[in-house]
Amino acid sequence: MKTSFISSLAMSQTLRYQTMRMQSELAESLKESQTGRHSDVGIALGAHAGRNLSMDRSIDRLKGLIDANALAANRLSATQNAMSQIGDMGQSLLASLTAAKSDIDQVAVSQAEAERVLKTLTGVLNTNLNGEYLFAGINTDVKPLTDFHDAGSPAKTAFDAAFMAKFGFTRDDPAAATISAADMDDFITNYVEPQFTGAGWETNWSSASNQKITSRIAMNEMAETSLTANENGIRKLAMAAATISDLLNGPLGEEARNVLYERSLTMVGEAIADIANAQAHAGVVENRVSDASARVSAQVDLFKTLIKDSEGIDPYEAATRVNDLRAQLDASYALTARLQQLSLLNYLR
Repeated sequence: MKTSFISSLAMSQTLRYQTMRMQSELAESLKESQTGRHSDVGIALGAHAGRNLSMDRSIDRLKGLIDANALAANRLSATQNAMSQIGDMGQSLLASLTAAKSDIDQVAVSQAEAERVLKTLTGVLNTNLNGEYLFAGINTDVKPLTDFHDAGSPAKTAFDAAFMAKFGFTRDDPAAATISAADMDDFITNYVEPQFTGAGWETNWSSASNQKITSRIAMNEMAETSLTANENGIRKLAMAAATISDLLNGPLGEEARNVLYERSLTMVGEAIADIANAQAHAGVVENRVSDASARVSAQVDLFKTLIKDSEGIDPYEAATRVNDLRAQLDASYALTARLQQLSLLNYLR
């Protein structure tokens, strides 16, 4: 009969290796129970891991769109508020001109109101949001509008030059009282309007680009997410305010003044309508941006759900596995301690 020897060292080493393995498994199981997903997704999914990586990249792109849409929404909201202020200015100027047309004592009031509207309009159009000019179009680093009343203003210089070219004297010359209704109408039509509704606007008044900011609001959808200082309603309101504020400072006769009122009332009425249309367009785009963000968020949630379904684990199963491994480790530690106490000297007494 052959006798086999069992070394206590061999038994101890075996338990040590098993303990190390269980410690590694316990660390992975703890990680899985805390994160709710496989500790090594590549091993768990194999060839399907690439699909999840692709979905992760898609999520990053979609989150970038959501962030960009938030900026566009802020820009549109600020634009809407500014256009509301401009619309209110138009209504105020309209009321003032209507009163002045029927009461000569309101001339100074109307002139002061037009000057206030023009200055406020300039300030609103030069609004800066997050370091970018709101109404500059794609020229976001350029102030859109020059102040008509600034010294050396090209707009004021061009306006005065047009008056001199038409009448041969300045607006504050006593001869201005002799301007006829026909001459005033011709001056507004052929000298003033081209400075606002024609090329003169961009030459002397506006540095804004006609090209609006275009944003990608969804993977397959683009939208213009800004307005510019070159909108028709803004030009018309500026024309009425500048003409009234400047010409009523001179000694205009009643005939010329009435023509000025009539033309300005018509221009302000058109400006208010155009501004309302621009606001409506911005509101439509604002809704499109909001809807696009909601759709993109739904896509992100779908991708996250698909990734979680493929990479996720049963939390109860993970917790049970952690408890089992802890129990096995405790038993392994106890056996190791007992083996370490085994010694031949204990039996040679």
